[in-house]
Amino acid sequence: MIQDIILSVRDFLELGGPVLNIIAIVIFVMWMLILERLAYFRTGLKSLKSSIQATWADREQKRSWESDAIREKLISQFSMSANQYLLIIKTMVAICPLLGLMGTVTGMIEVFDVMAISGSGNARSMASGVSKATIPTMAGMVGALSGVFLVTVLNQKVSREVEDLEDNLTTDD
Repeated sequence: MIQDIILSVRDFLELGGPVLNIIAIVIFVMWMLILERLAYFRTGLKSLKSSIQATWADREQKRSWESDAIREKLISQFSMSANQYLLIIKTMVAICPLLGLMGTVTGMIEVFDVMAISGSGNARSMASGVSKATIPTMAGMVGALSGVFLVTVLNQKVSREVEDLEDNLTTDD
């Protein structure tokens, strides 16, 4: 069972050519970062938010220039922590279709090489190049689409959490 799955994945990666391996690595790293962010939002970000709120609640004065600066610093630290790795994830989402396009180009080059050597009538020889042209394109688009959805979810979560913290760190005495 597991051996059959491994063989199927290996065959798929071979069909797509070397660019598909790069796309697979990018998608894997992207998903690991997305899962890390989701886990961090459930654990570390909540404890950081509680810690910041406790720090703010312990302050006696909340209406001075110094207090405003400290409030902005605390909100900024929280925002930076929440946004960590999001730019890298967005970059990987943008790279996926570009790598798919690179796979298309390299596959088509292989098709043209076969056509130059054996003529345009040998469809069996061209099939390998066509699969190396289409499979990486599909994989790049699937990776990008899955990443776009989750980046949107993560951005909305960060915005909500930062706004909530801003609302909780009031300057009322």
